[in-house]
Amino acid sequence: MAPAPPVAPPVSAGPAPAFRPRSVCLLRLSALGDVTHVLPLIETLRRAWPDVALSWVIGKGEHRLLEGLPGVDFVVYDKKTGLAGMRAMRRELRARLGTARRFDALLQMQVAARANLLSGFVPARRRVGYDRARSKDLHGLFVNERIPDRPGIHVLDAIGSFCEPLGLRQDAVTWAMPVPDDAHAWARAQWDDDGRPVLMISPCSSHVRRNWYPDRHAALADHAADAGWRVVLCGGRSELERRTADAILAAMRHEALDLVGKDTLKQLPALLARAQLLVTPDSGPMHIANAMGTKVLGLHAASNPARSGPYSDRRFCVDRYDDAARRFLGKPAADLKWGTKIEFDDVMALVTLDDTIQAFERRRADLGQA
Repeated sequence: MAPAPPVAPPVSAGPAPAFRPRSVCLLRLSALGDVTHVLPLIETLRRAWPDVALSWVIGKGEHRLLEGLPGVDFVVYDKKTGLAGMRAMRRELRARLGTARRFDALLQMQVAARANLLSGFVPARRRVGYDRARSKDLHGLFVNERIPDRPGIHVLDAIGSFCEPLGLRQDAVTWAMPVPDDAHAWARAQWDDDGRPVLMISPCSSHVRRNWYPDRHAALADHAADAGWRVVLCGGRSELERRTADAILAAMRHEALDLVGKDTLKQLPALLARAQLLVTPDSGPMHIANAMGTKVLGLHAASNPARSGPYSDRRFCVDRYDDAARRFLGKPAADLKWGTKIEFDDVMALVTLDDTIQAFERRRADLGQA
């Protein structure tokens, strides 16, 4: 493949750059946390180019979360539709482009094989992809420019750097999560605001080996309740989430409000915004809560919080990633390839109850309660 063309030095989003696209297509299908990380990039693009037409090829569930995002036309791709769905997406994009025929730029922000192939159906002049270190599954065949190779940065910053080959720099991180008024109204109706701070627990990730243990969640929840906090459980409708929530509730001495399976993806951000602290493994709710301004007690052993923890504030996270690296991989975390997952059975046993109680007490002190 020919080398990427030279790229102008990045500049702030304030001054008008030489390259002013009329249309940009973003491709990021999943997952909930990662599409949340795209929101600051969209803010950067719109500050620089208020009139640019933005299209986003996105997955079905992720679209339910972000539907209504101002200034973005979504094209929903259902992975179950395979090649037929890819051809249908191309027809839809061409109809939107009209006589322009091609986007001025495609930001291909996902390296999985399906996403790489799907990107080949997007007509675009400039095709920006990941640096070679992050590329896989023939990603390089579908792009003609690459983001800078910066190891050791957060996922959000890597996504934010997709504007740099276009002459911009993401110099501010802001979210514009589209949460309708009726979602906030639903969240307010779930409990009366009696002045008690709220500890919310979202116990399940889509990666089962990242999940902590129900009895430890229950013990932390009881500790919070003893300190005068309201405890709320949230989560999706899967059998695992229902079973985990039931086990937590059965092990608790205090009562908790059980909202598992009762909210929609539109209501979830509003619900998370009502908490003073969310306890969760590395998961979509972690990043949605962060985007809504809620502090997060992240439970990290299987993944590195410096790469995929709550972006804005990791003071209340538990970090046992280095311990996991030494125990399961025989080397310190500093010697691992950036982004290595340590998803072994029992890896989350390294996150102790004392770890989380100490993190909870740090949040209490932050609120002036200790």
